[in-house]
Amino acid sequence: MIRIVLADDHPVVRAGLRAMLASAADLEVVADATTPDDAVARAVDLEPDVVLMDLQFGTEQTGADATRRIRALPGAPAVLVLTNYDTDTDILGAVEAGASGYLLKDAPPDELVAAVRAAAGGETALAPAIAGRLLARMRSPRPGLSARETEVLQLVADGASNSDIARRLHISEATVKSHLVHVFTKLGVSSRTAAVAAARDAGILR
Repeated sequence: MIRIVLADDHPVVRAGLRAMLASAADLEVVADATTPDDAVARAVDLEPDVVLMDLQFGTEQTGADATRRIRALPGAPAVLVLTNYDTDTDILGAVEAGASGYLLKDAPPDELVAAVRAAAGGETALAPAIAGRLLARMRSPRPGLSARETEVLQLVADGASNSDIARRLHISEATVKSHLVHVFTKLGVSSRTAAVAAARDAGILR
């Protein structure tokens, strides 16, 4: 029996996943988690085979953060990301954190069940569209922003000022400006608006 923890902050999504996974006799959902911290705690306490992980929880911690912590555990379960987000930054962040697979929430039920089985068996499970994106990224690398640069630019895209960003990230305004200079250089732009547009076009930001 493959034991699964569902980590998602939307009860309707969790209920739908439970119903979908119940159709497979070899799969059992043993617990729900509604935050990244919950997901890590369930992984520690219940020692499941697979954690089915969303990426965004409306908290400072993300699914990728939880994935990294879970994969660092002794005898760590596999983590299979199931999300609505398909930007390169989301995909690469999850894979780098140790996710065994990455599916979008519109995946057909049989694809999801097969991915859970593959992850439990130590295999990689990527949705075909996601695998294609990763291959394309490897073949023609785009300007790489660091995690912090991406974080700063996402806040710019959300309408935050330099002082807002400095306060949110607990850094100085001078450091924010330095990050933005590096972002502009890497993306070949000269303004905040152009940087956000270029990053969205490149799949760096949602």
